[in-house]
Amino acid sequence: MCGIGGATRGFLDAGIKVLKGFDIDKRCEKTFEANNPPVEFLCHDLRDLTMEDVLSGVMWNPQDKLVFIACAPCQPFSRAGKKDAEDTRARIILTVNRFVYKIKPDFVFIENVPGFKRFYPGIYEEFLRPYQELEYDYEYNVVNLKEYGVPQNRRRILFVASRDYKITLPEKTHGKGRLPYATVRDTIEKYPPLKAGKEHPDIPNHVCSKLSDKNKKRLENTPKNGGSRTAWPEELVLDCHKNSSGHTDVYGRMKWDAPAPTLTCRCTSISNGRFAHPDQNRGISVREAAALQTFGDSFIFYEPKTVAAKHIGNAVPPLVAYLFATKIAQVVSRNQGSDFLGFRKAEPLDIHRKRIRCSSVLGES
Repeated sequence: MCGIGGATRGFLDAGIKVLKGFDIDKRCEKTFEANNPPVEFLCHDLRDLTMEDVLSGVMWNPQDKLVFIACAPCQPFSRAGKKDAEDTRARIILTVNRFVYKIKPDFVFIENVPGFKRFYPGIYEEFLRPYQELEYDYEYNVVNLKEYGVPQNRRRILFVASRDYKITLPEKTHGKGRLPYATVRDTIEKYPPLKAGKEHPDIPNHVCSKLSDKNKKRLENTPKNGGSRTAWPEELVLDCHKNSSGHTDVYGRMKWDAPAPTLTCRCTSISNGRFAHPDQNRGISVREAAALQTFGDSFIFYEPKTVAAKHIGNAVPPLVAYLFATKIAQVVSRNQGSDFLGFRKAEPLDIHRKRIRCSSVLGES
């Protein structure tokens, strides 16, 4: 559930020590450990984890606070695809309950898609049970992450719980009456041009997928800066689209001066969404996708580009985790009158340095 460590990176950037990361996908290990030292990646199915697995080698001082970060697979809860009551992935999030009851962590942070509550209300009610029975203070809401500075229209349900303190979601930083939304231009305009199927020699992960000759022609006929396949001549239209008005975003271009669409696990493929570059005749690169998820340029991905794209699309944006980690640290410091786990006013994530400073998130409750 830690994936490649988007949430881990955000907590580390806030100065909070992270002890371990668990995930069933072994392909996440190298990227996770290389970018989040010295945090250890442990490949486990969470349903098979024991208390010993979680607590082995974990030591902390009595004044320290323990935080659980749990981000289960979102696919069963997504609007896309068939909803299956027997899909065992939909119940993985309930694995956390077992550890909450036994260990009683001081804080819990969870991110998932809104369908978590909509499509499986029974699972959602069961998920809330330990926090109600153990009298945690908790808050949750469906939020568009662009309101937290992520340059992307990305609706997610955010949940935070505290055993000892009153806790709320962080204050929104962007939108009406606040900072302007971060845009595609703000985020990826800095990267040099790239041709389809090519890789930049000096910028790690600035690599994009190959295109067939016909798909190159399709992009050539897609208007720049937000254009769609509706502008194509008849001979370029796919048979499946000729009598269909749905899925209009596929093969579309992103807009420069707006947040990107929601990045999925196929976010570098133009046939899977509005994932074409605003100007260039290619899909966005792995590096650009990572930036739109608020990963800094120093965060390197070690798997092939299709696997890296999946990991990026599934990740918690580090910026969001950073804001939640900061919020938790503020709550503890305010109540204890001291620093929390060595919490410091860390340098914000590099790609949104100016925005984070302007929002004064470190000084607001």
